[in-house]
Amino acid sequence: MTLGVPGEGGYTDASTVPLAEGPNDGVEAQRRRQQTQPMGIPRGTPRRRRMPRWLRRFLIVVMTLALVATVTFATLLLVTPSVSNAPALARAYDQAHHAAYPGPRVPARFADSLVSTEDHRFYSEPGIDPFAIARVIGGRITGQPDQGGATLYQQLAKMLYTPGRSGAYVEVEQIMLGMKLYLSYPRAEILRMYADVAYFGHGYYGLVAASCGYFGVTPAGLSWPQAAMLAGLVQAPSADNPIAHYAVARAREAHVLGRLTATGRLTQAQASRAYRQPLHLVGGPGTRCTAR
Repeated sequence: MTLGVPGEGGYTDASTVPLAEGPNDGVEAQRRRQQTQPMGIPRGTPRRRRMPRWLRRFLIVVMTLALVATVTFATLLLVTPSVSNAPALARAYDQAHHAAYPGPRVPARFADSLVSTEDHRFYSEPGIDPFAIARVIGGRITGQPDQGGATLYQQLAKMLYTPGRSGAYVEVEQIMLGMKLYLSYPRAEILRMYADVAYFGHGYYGLVAASCGYFGVTPAGLSWPQAAMLAGLVQAPSADNPIAHYAVARAREAHVLGRLTATGRLTQAQASRAYRQPLHLVGGPGTRCTAR
């Protein structure tokens, strides 16, 4: 029989009355909670996982390399010469080769042919690859030269500032000078200086001399096939000139027309028609051709 306790109107069953918590029960409960929750972390807060050691080391290496690359890039930018004298160098170059300076504005057909073949990012981006220096140095170390095409800025820097020089440092210098040219001159002036000092083979320095010498027309009068052929000569002007190596020059012309198609400047049908057009080589200055 369960002993009741006094209540209103009689006795109540003792089993319905909660027993009072003993003095040690709260201490024991608190000890159990501390054992399951780390000290100093509020209850209910998820434990933070530590980053793996290999990942921490990897990030440290990456940040170190990035810092070294930034310092190296800034140092190279400081030690390379200024390009403020680029127009003066172009003038002196043309005077030494009896070429007109400054030449006329670069016509659209030649500009499109040159850009599509040599540097298709010329109008949309600086065309300066941030990894170009690493590729040059890596290529020298491994004995595999960098196959990435130089931008028009780098090619102009080579013609103006490092003619006849070679080596890994010279290639890095050309990259830095090309970046300075990009930052210093508008694109139209870069194209004009390039066209003024480029060598097109057969003794023709500058676009004016090449256009008059090969086709008897001014640069503004170049047809698509003529412009494509001249743009194809700048990489190997002596080996590809159409007077001495006609078949090779036509192959280069076809390559440039293909690049014009790939970059959307011409359709395939337009490029095919251009290739079938006669070139009208004259092999010397034409009677209708003037320097301006």
